[in-house]
Amino acid sequence: MRAAVQDLAYGTLRNLGLLEAVLAALLHKPVKPALYALLLAALYQLRARPRASHTTVDQAVRAVSRTEPAAKGLANAVLRNYLRDADALVARCDSEPAHYSYPQWWIDRVRAAWPQHWESILNAGNLHPPMTLRVNCRRITTAQYLATLAERGISGEAIGPQAIMIERPVPIESLPGFSAGEVSVQDAGAQLAAPLLDVHPGMRVLDACAAPGGKAGHILELADCALTALDSDPARTRRIDDNLARLGYAARVVCADCLAPAGWSDGALFDRILLDAPCTASGVVKRHPDIKWLRRESDIASLAAVQGRMLDTLWQRLAPGGKLLYATCSVFPQENAHTVESFLARSSGARLLPLAALADGQLLPDAQHDGFFYALLEKK
Repeated sequence: MRAAVQDLAYGTLRNLGLLEAVLAALLHKPVKPALYALLLAALYQLRARPRASHTTVDQAVRAVSRTEPAAKGLANAVLRNYLRDADALVARCDSEPAHYSYPQWWIDRVRAAWPQHWESILNAGNLHPPMTLRVNCRRITTAQYLATLAERGISGEAIGPQAIMIERPVPIESLPGFSAGEVSVQDAGAQLAAPLLDVHPGMRVLDACAAPGGKAGHILELADCALTALDSDPARTRRIDDNLARLGYAARVVCADCLAPAGWSDGALFDRILLDAPCTASGVVKRHPDIKWLRRESDIASLAAVQGRMLDTLWQRLAPGGKLLYATCSVFPQENAHTVESFLARSSGARLLPLAALADGQLLPDAQHDGFFYALLEKK
């Protein structure tokens, strides 16, 4: 039941631009928010499962009768009018927000930043996300785990050194070895962070915005190091503990704001710092489709300002010769390349290192992974 409800909610949000345009054509006056949301969900269901249209209309009308009985007739009329004239209604919804199901400002910014790829970026954000696993190379090889999956009747393919994409998502409790720490669920793009950080045994490492702990766990899988993991949210900090406990690794986990070192720093410098900075999350909308509609264009500048302060603060905690990996899950250059360029302009002791896997640091979203940005900075 939970999976079905989530599919309905996420599907509605992925297609919200079109659904709102269609509903605007069907309604002659505003309705209450609860009724509006229910009609949007019903329209999505009618488009996603047209063979069950009569069942969908019946269930929607019954739901309306429980929340707003006087609107039963309106809901029935709206949905049946859609069924009678669906193709023509959709054809008349020719605006870009209706076609791509993103706010206009979002479309404009992606098109300006990526003139050759903007449509594929938008379309990728409306896909269903794949289920991707990260194999714990200390416990089992990727080939061995693929064989184990095959024995359980689960199909998957290797799409990276430790990354396996599952053909059909399954509950995590169905994954062999999950509770024993043999695998974790992590997007293939996010799996680039730990290897790019270039951690070696014995190093002091800081994961500055670590929750829920996926990248922290990956770092410890790759090297025995002294890891400090920070997050400012107590509930999310507990998730770091839980994830590391499942993997069987230990770290110093602290609930603190990375912008206030007095609350977590003992004065010693770090050899490596991972700054997975808070951002618009514009590269992960296939997993979180509500982001498209909750973000405001003004958020980009305010988040970029925070990202800059974090870089300045954490740079002071990096040892000479150390490396800091700046990461976001965004496709907007203002919080990626522009943030890094501004930092380099005001930091004489920093240099940007080349990344063999990513020419410009940007990983654009596609069917196999989300969108990420990485920049590796070395302290001279």
